[in-house]
Amino acid sequence: MARDRREMAAIFAGGAVGTAARALLGTVLAADPAEWPWPTFAVNIVGSFLLGYFVTRLQERLPLSSYRRPLLGTGLCGGLTTFSTMQVEILEMIEHGSYGLAVAYTAASVVGGFAALYSATVIVRRVRVRG
Repeated sequence: MARDRREMAAIFAGGAVGTAARALLGTVLAADPAEWPWPTFAVNIVGSFLLGYFVTRLQERLPLSSYRRPLLGTGLCGGLTTFSTMQVEILEMIEHGSYGLAVAYTAASVVGGFAALYSATVIVRRVRVRG
């Protein structure tokens, strides 16, 4: 099965922007393993919200562009969010004996991510109904 080169380019472009934004934030606000990792937490929650917004908005908009969803959902949000970094930070917290922080960070990240995604979906649908 051949891949659409324009779709791959859209994913690449979105991913480049998302990854650059995350790297900049992570560099400016480096986290200590014994403290709450705000940069990673923030990009994961914001990325979850944006993903909910983009997917819902693009799904309900006709005609659906072939490249907006890969650009914004897969590329931008995929590059911006970093759940692998979250896992490394959790392991570092555990290694430093910060068990409560590790549990709280894990729970807040998962629950916060789902809440952000759900909130964005609700907002898009309410605005569409009113508009």
